[in-house]
Amino acid sequence: MRIYISVDMEGITGLVDADDVQPGGRDYERGRSMMAEDVNAAVRGALAAGASDVLVNDAHGPMRNMLPEALHPAARLVRGRPKRMGMLEGLGAEHDAALCVGYHSRAGALGVLSHSFMGHEIEDIWLDGRPVGEIGLAHATAAALGVPVVALTGDDAACAEMAAWDASVVTVPVKYAHDRFAARLRPAGEARTAIEESVARALAAPPGRPRVSDGEATLAVRWQSASVAATLLGIPGVTADDSRTVRASGELPSLYRLFGVWMRVASSLTDQPPYC
Repeated sequence: MRIYISVDMEGITGLVDADDVQPGGRDYERGRSMMAEDVNAAVRGALAAGASDVLVNDAHGPMRNMLPEALHPAARLVRGRPKRMGMLEGLGAEHDAALCVGYHSRAGALGVLSHSFMGHEIEDIWLDGRPVGEIGLAHATAAALGVPVVALTGDDAACAEMAAWDASVVTVPVKYAHDRFAARLRPAGEARTAIEESVARALAAPPGRPRVSDGEATLAVRWQSASVAATLLGIPGVTADDSRTVRASGELPSLYRLFGVWMRVASSLTDQPPYC
């Protein structure tokens, strides 16, 4: 059994503020240690369920948050950027299941550190007309590769977002949002035990592989900046809904990769790196 883990940072146990998750923040070093502990709990759960291979992708910001020496020795790590598939780099049809660790809710939700990929730069995203954030887009892209997402950890808002997208996914709330930068925290030891046990349970009887669609999907993004939208219109296949909203159609996961190009363009125009 080969398991893939995409790990973000905003949904990690105990973290509630930008200073916890951004390099240079006063609590960032502590935050990356907390990140490793949540990931290692998920790795232990996967191994308990019989996993023979675990690949972890550091999917947050500079994608150099996980210290290799802090990772469980049974897991392998994908680290650094740029990555053609960003938060899903390394995921392929050879994987039997995917886990989302430390994920957060989409832009506009009242969840801890909620946003969609680029902080304030992206206002909304729609996949086939359905509002989506990092959670839904990761789930849909994994499904397009034939890999089921079986578990997610994050705050209660992230868990609710995943449940609305796919109720079969096992979710583990590690904190409960009081506002965007405040939460009631689950005790760290209790949270890690819940992650480990929930991952083991999810992998003990994983759902069948999702049917791989051969049809096109449509992705639309509303940007804060009209300049970003106007620049993206120079990419073949990109059209405008209005002065700040662009869309394109194609097959996932290629459409997910194209979205990564959009974010790099936006980053170059706004001096705001995608931090996911």
